[in-house]
Amino acid sequence: MRKISIQRLLVLPLAFGLFMTSCKRYSSDFGDTNVNPGVTGSPILSALLTNVLSNMPGYAAQTRGGLYSQYFSETQYTDVSLYSLPQINFEGEYSGILYDLQNIINTNTNNNMTQVSRILKAYFFSTITDRWGDVPYSQALKGNGSPVFDKQQDIYTDLFKELTEAANSFNTSTAISGDIMFKGSVDKWKKFANSLRMRLALQLTKKFPAASGLAATEFKAALNDPGGYITSNADNAAIEHPGGNFKSPWFNTYFGRKDFGESDQMTALMALMSDGRQNAFGGITEDLADPNWNVSSSLGVPYGRLRSYVDPWTQANPTWARILRGEYRLENTTVVILPASEVFLARAEAADRGWTTENMNTLYQSGINASFAQWKLAAPPASYFTQPSVALANPQGTAANIRNLAIQQYVAAYPDGLRGWNIWRRTGFPTLTPAVDATNSSKQIPRRYTYGQTTYGSNTANTTAAANALPGGDTQDSKVWWDQ
Repeated sequence: MRKISIQRLLVLPLAFGLFMTSCKRYSSDFGDTNVNPGVTGSPILSALLTNVLSNMPGYAAQTRGGLYSQYFSETQYTDVSLYSLPQINFEGEYSGILYDLQNIINTNTNNNMTQVSRILKAYFFSTITDRWGDVPYSQALKGNGSPVFDKQQDIYTDLFKELTEAANSFNTSTAISGDIMFKGSVDKWKKFANSLRMRLALQLTKKFPAASGLAATEFKAALNDPGGYITSNADNAAIEHPGGNFKSPWFNTYFGRKDFGESDQMTALMALMSDGRQNAFGGITEDLADPNWNVSSSLGVPYGRLRSYVDPWTQANPTWARILRGEYRLENTTVVILPASEVFLARAEAADRGWTTENMNTLYQSGINASFAQWKLAAPPASYFTQPSVALANPQGTAANIRNLAIQQYVAAYPDGLRGWNIWRRTGFPTLTPAVDATNSSKQIPRRYTYGQTTYGSNTANTTAAANALPGGDTQDSKVWWDQ
């Protein structure tokens, strides 16, 4: 990352392929998100915060992780699902949203907005390190043209610290302006911070499975924090879209194109469990003006096949499942970043691992019910919970129910591709078969992004050192620290 110039202080949009929205005005209520803080004496903090939050849905709606986790299939250009080299630059994330957040923190004229920014920095940095592994952190956002790459373990340790301190540093005297997620609610920001802390703690189960380890310690601390955590869909971390210039990224997925569909692997899993959420997960057409715009589809698109196979298949099967039924990808669709279902299911897994004494089955069923309710669906029948592919048959405290717990976490995370990929990398469930027509040399599902050419060119020595520190080098098969 090169030293940031005045020109790069502009509030920048991020680009995640088809799913990132451009940096546009959210609404007149929240001011101009295109304000250039580089030419003002005092940055407009509310505009910076609005811009950052307006970019969050793109992180929960990116396709690459969804293709690796087999939520989705490609229908036109099949390179990613066939595991082409993910040599991707991360510099734009630093010079855009992370720089905006650092600007708010450095200004430090509003305590509560500073704490919100610390929480959001932790969220965004977690997504970056989860994709690449070791990345610039401690020396990032300080104008250093050649920052060192921090070890992922050190990054996670500091993220826990930041979330803890921020959640405990709010006051009752300063308003949070430009907050399009929680409308300025300090209580909800505290719950989000603690819920995110649980997410990150659970991500470390491969490295720290024991009840006395770092993961369990952080999880229990978040669980017992007086600020609370998300326990209902009313408290979900989610971004509402007004439409117009600020459309849901899921609407943009099919705006004039139809490159992605729900995979046949995902629809098969849903069919195995007779899972009613499939009614929301797949839609029969991308055209919202079609008479069948809001009809469900369970016809998954063949996963991991060459275009010469899948393109004729989609033409012969026009009712193939688009990602989400029409109702869930309108211009004004809400995108959920961290839902109650995830927190319930995380607590159920913690109980299964013996980290806590909470009732595993009660939390498990509450998590599944919350997921159905999130999609505005009736709760599943009692028989849903007794089938072998769903039931938790073993006593809690033995870590013997991880398969079904992980699968329910995976389903509840849909269509958040990065979450699905993280769950699979962490647990190995659901069992995924690599693409039939994979083009990479190992023929295996990628475990990480590789460092981009810009990263090597602008910070050669530190990028090379980070690459050399990876087991197996800078390849898509090398595992990030928590995946080893």
